[in-house]
Amino acid sequence: MGQHSNNFNLKVVGEPDIRGVRDINQHVLVLQGKTLIAVPEDGNVTPITLTTTPCRDESLEKDKGHPIYLGIADHKLCLCCAESGGKPQLKLEERDIMELYGTQKAEKSFVFFQNGNGNTSTFESAAYPGWFISSSEENGKPITMTKGVGKHNIHFYFNTRD
Repeated sequence: MGQHSNNFNLKVVGEPDIRGVRDINQHVLVLQGKTLIAVPEDGNVTPITLTTTPCRDESLEKDKGHPIYLGIADHKLCLCCAESGGKPQLKLEERDIMELYGTQKAEKSFVFFQNGNGNTSTFESAAYPGWFISSSEENGKPITMTKGVGKHNIHFYFNTRD
């Protein structure tokens, strides 16, 4: 039967996808230390691009969306959701996204369920169901996690880069 698989749920990748990201207010994300900040795009900022790979753990919930890992291109940083101060927080951890992809068992704190809605996507934490990556209405504020759907921006433009 050759080496091709008929299992379309499990995409085999050799390298991560590269994607541009903006929040719903068209703010780009920039890296400030180990924090992602949403700012208006101008000639003085360098927006980050995200790297993505699918999570290969077949035991994850099927109805939540596409389980993916998110990293920052040109950095060995991956997004994760971990508890700090009694609630889930978005953190950037030094990890290789392809190492995460290579594991059969999900490291849930690094997994986000991507759901598309027209031109935008939401990213729900696998480790903390109901918590979403969000941006503030205010310029220059950190990207965080929120359970306040409807009160915070949880929709992001998430476009493939060539």
